[in-house]
Amino acid sequence: MSSTRNPGRVAGFLYLLLLAAPLRLVYIPSKLIVTGNATATANNIAAHELLFRFGIVADLFTGVMALFLTLALYRLLKGVDQGLAVLMVILGSLMVTPIYFLNTLNDAAALLLVRGADFLSVFEKPQRDALAMLFLRLQHHGVRVNEIFWGLWLIPFGILVFRSRFLPRILGVWLILNSLPYLATSVTGLLSPQYEATVWNIGFPLTLGELAIMLWLLIKGAKVQPLPAATS
Repeated sequence: MSSTRNPGRVAGFLYLLLLAAPLRLVYIPSKLIVTGNATATANNIAAHELLFRFGIVADLFTGVMALFLTLALYRLLKGVDQGLAVLMVILGSLMVTPIYFLNTLNDAAALLLVRGADFLSVFEKPQRDALAMLFLRLQHHGVRVNEIFWGLWLIPFGILVFRSRFLPRILGVWLILNSLPYLATSVTGLLSPQYEATVWNIGFPLTLGELAIMLWLLIKGAKVQPLPAATS
């Protein structure tokens, strides 16, 4: 069945493109950021500037793809409950995408400080390195804020999948549970940052719900269900 007749596959493909997000969130920080060492971090960014810039582009790309993905899912699931489908779009893109875009400014500021532009010559290198680390920390706080919406949008999405009858109900339940690690990690990071990684590691298996729905949509797809006819 072609993707034009099966919009579920379109949504699955757009979901696949969001795999750029884990690369930005996990791989790039692990390669460049040295916890507690601003100078080493700045030197790593200077030595791998292209990789750091790729992270900025990846965030912008993810923000754009979030818009297209939620609209594709809205098209697929609006016949189940249009109100929940609208809420899914609001939480999954209209709140998430602006944070992605604004948060790249923190990375851009860090990069300017690391490169040491002429107008920053009034600052010594250790000062610039410390300021760059400050903006990287602010970027991480932006991610914590966005995690709230990464979790919240999965609740209406999961309910829609559960009610759809053309997608497995277990995937709907899994998506709702998938929201918990994001919400718990965000709150923990804001209140007790020292336990943030532990909470994420405990809840990580639940986050595979998004991978499961992505693979189902890519392989099996789903047909659009029409809105029920209005009764007189």
